[in-house]
Amino acid sequence: MSWFNRFRHHDARSDTQDTQKAGATDSAGYILQGGRRRLAAAPYQLPTDMLETNRLDFQHYMLRYAMRGIYAAPLERPGGILDVGCGTGRWALEMATIFPDANVVGVDITPPAIEDPTTLAGFQTRPDNFAFIQTNILDTPLPFADNTFDFTHMRLLFLAIPANRWQDVVRELVRVTRPGGWVELVEGGFSQDVGPVSDRFNHWMDALSRKRGIDISQGARVGEFLSEAGLVGVQTRTVALPIGSWGGRAGQMMESDILAVGAAMRGVIIASGLATEEGFDATTAGSRAELASDQYRSTFPFYVAYGQKL
Repeated sequence: MSWFNRFRHHDARSDTQDTQKAGATDSAGYILQGGRRRLAAAPYQLPTDMLETNRLDFQHYMLRYAMRGIYAAPLERPGGILDVGCGTGRWALEMATIFPDANVVGVDITPPAIEDPTTLAGFQTRPDNFAFIQTNILDTPLPFADNTFDFTHMRLLFLAIPANRWQDVVRELVRVTRPGGWVELVEGGFSQDVGPVSDRFNHWMDALSRKRGIDISQGARVGEFLSEAGLVGVQTRTVALPIGSWGGRAGQMMESDILAVGAAMRGVIIASGLATEEGFDATTAGSRAELASDQYRSTFPFYVAYGQKL
């Protein structure tokens, strides 16, 4: 990968505009809504700020705990690893330490916290075998030649990929994967078996997503997408994490994550007219009460699938 060194120390940070007015789009394409900074034009509506960085890192630790690791495919000694939609970069950095001989590349529409040398997402130094490239998976093709990576990974973009683009995206992941290499997808869906108050969040997220062409239920089809793209030996499983104290440590972690997502979406939901401030806050309080009760056994599904390229 002679091209790898060109990106290894590339600094693509986007500076936050502290003086940005609410509802105004800044020169970098961000909008301040409900006190949270978001990309104005992207289908993805969760914020891009340090609070969201902390939530995503917390979510990463939760998934690592639940899955007993950070990947499912039967990897041996991959020489090149690609993380599409790398978010905070936490997964990619850990892969860079697990496989020190591999070149690990993260791509995302916005630079991760690891691009800021003052944070490095908790790492003391940036691994020499990691590089970040700022690009959008929806603006295909990716800036890589065919058959570049041994392992291509994408996680939790089910709120970012329009329903009519899933096949295009997965085919692009397969294109940049070498013969014999693996493609792995980990996606989410709707919270299940929730109480009537908590279910309002499902309806709100569904309504907001459909306005942007996103169908949240597509996350459950990751195995189908891999098979349709020509991969063989596709394996799938669903990791259903409990939500609430009834599920022990995992349930408490998932509850924290779910409530953090709700809080992050507060400004968008209210601005869309789906709820008033009072109605949203009452729903949040009611959801907390449902999760604390013994009446419901709510879960959140994570759909895991991987397959091999011939």
